[in-house]
Amino acid sequence: MRILVISDSHGRNDDVKGVLEQVGEIDMLIHCGDVERGDQYIRDIAGCPVVMVAGNNDYYLDLPSEETIEVEGYRIWVTHGHPYYVNSGVDYLREYGEMHDVDVVMYGHTHVPFIEIGDDMTILNPGSISYPRQAGRKPTFLLMEIDDMGEAHYAHGYYKEHFRELNI
Repeated sequence: MRILVISDSHGRNDDVKGVLEQVGEIDMLIHCGDVERGDQYIRDIAGCPVVMVAGNNDYYLDLPSEETIEVEGYRIWVTHGHPYYVNSGVDYLREYGEMHDVDVVMYGHTHVPFIEIGDDMTILNPGSISYPRQAGRKPTFLLMEIDDMGEAHYAHGYYKEHFRELNI
């Protein structure tokens, strides 16, 4: 199973489309919030099941603030993260994840890619495909792949088309 995880596209649905074209076939798309507009468009172009939560800028979209899903034996909690003070770290996310027995926490909001793989829980942020904030400011996404043995693997990718547009 191949899952594309994105966040903080902020209405730049051309970036969402570009990343989908870049990564090729996926089995699921997860958007960790700050969609801003075009949520139905994203669902239409994804070509697979889509999980999407509301971010702090998703005022007029009818999206849940968070969602917990089961995927091939993994309990995944998706949140934008701003109510959990993610700009100051992932402690509150970790605490919530432990209390609710989740295997993977996915969040956005910071626009900075992050992966912490622990013994019992993985916490990850795909970064932003439209407005990155980490050093180098490269637009990022994340792929979660579950292999034939049921093991999850995680890797950040760079949205290359965006680099050409920005001449980075």
